[in-house]
Amino acid sequence: MVGVTNQSTGLRHVVFLERAVHDAGAMPAGFGKASFLVLRLVDLVSATERRATGSELFGYQAAATGRYCREHLEPSPSSDLLVDLVRVATYAHRREDPGLLAPPMIALARGLEDTACYEEALDVLATLERVAGALLRPADAVTATLRIARLERELGRFDQAEQRYVRASEWATASGNTDAHLRSRLGRANVLRLRGNLTAAQLETESALTDARHADIRDMEAEAEHDLAIVLGTRGELHEAVPHFWRAFELHGDGPLASHALHDLGVALSRLGAVNDAERALRHVVASKANRSIVQNAMIELMHCASFRRDRVGFERCRAFCTKELAQMSPNILADFLLKLGIGLARFGHVERAEGELTQALQVAQAHRLHEFEFRIERIRAGLGDCVALEVSECGADVESPAPRAILGAVSTALTSLSV
Repeated sequence: MVGVTNQSTGLRHVVFLERAVHDAGAMPAGFGKASFLVLRLVDLVSATERRATGSELFGYQAAATGRYCREHLEPSPSSDLLVDLVRVATYAHRREDPGLLAPPMIALARGLEDTACYEEALDVLATLERVAGALLRPADAVTATLRIARLERELGRFDQAEQRYVRASEWATASGNTDAHLRSRLGRANVLRLRGNLTAAQLETESALTDARHADIRDMEAEAEHDLAIVLGTRGELHEAVPHFWRAFELHGDGPLASHALHDLGVALSRLGAVNDAERALRHVVASKANRSIVQNAMIELMHCASFRRDRVGFERCRAFCTKELAQMSPNILADFLLKLGIGLARFGHVERAEGELTQALQVAQAHRLHEFEFRIERIRAGLGDCVALEVSECGADVESPAPRAILGAVSTALTSLSV
């Protein structure tokens, strides 16, 4: 049932060692090497490796790996995940059932994604597919495939992402998994949006939202509301998007998905010119200690709000934070940062420096086929030399006319109740 993700030849899991050398701050001390050792242990659970190594040799390696984790890692949720994976790998090896590895490995991949370690998360899930093979249970296979699709999408590899979403949809339909089927449809709609096919993206998202409501699946309704708001915002229909963002935030309750919806609400409010409400929402996101990519996005938007208000101190504070995060930014976040950094510099009168940042943003967008960003960047660059034209370009791409109070009033009032 499970297709194996291609891995490059050479030493497996080397991505963890490279991260430890080149970006040590991205993970807790020792986590990269410990992850490498744990995944090398997991490799031995596959049927082929199990026959080659035998139970005694595996037992020695499992004991040594577990001891390394306990002695070299500080107590933390991520460390607990690795220790638990050693325990489950030992049990799976004894039971000759590598499918048992799925829950802790999917949890580990999710944790890596939350810290923007996308390639490492893909390595974990590719290892699960390769080691478990046909023994991976249907529900776990769908979950892993959806997670891989999301990671490929975050990395701008849209062809691979779409293939995974299609596969997950087929498996979910065959097993009667309505939740996963809806999730795969929304994922494909996101790919359509990122490729610039907004009409198709909106139609697919609205259809999924209707089906989620009929099926009474609250979390999928929340995701569909959120995704529909994003499509509407991308199409320039921000007044219509705001209520959908707020509805998604309410449906999600607490947690990272709620923070994501609130972040996107903040972005929409900023583009509508409701900067105070936007900053209130975005500061709540940062204070909530959401996952790394959401915080990155929130700080980028706070930087954008600061430049809109011509607050140079606030702009530089946010810029400094974002600059430290560059190595951890996915392509779409990096393109957004460079774009809004360029806009900010232009607003403060540094047109030549702004041109350089926008050029870099365009290069990132072109390299990863982020067509939406390409269109926005080109439009803003076209008017960069003329301050008046610059403001017009910004309004077209980033700041809408003030929204009617009938639309924003309820959301603005609700935002004042959020604690920061």
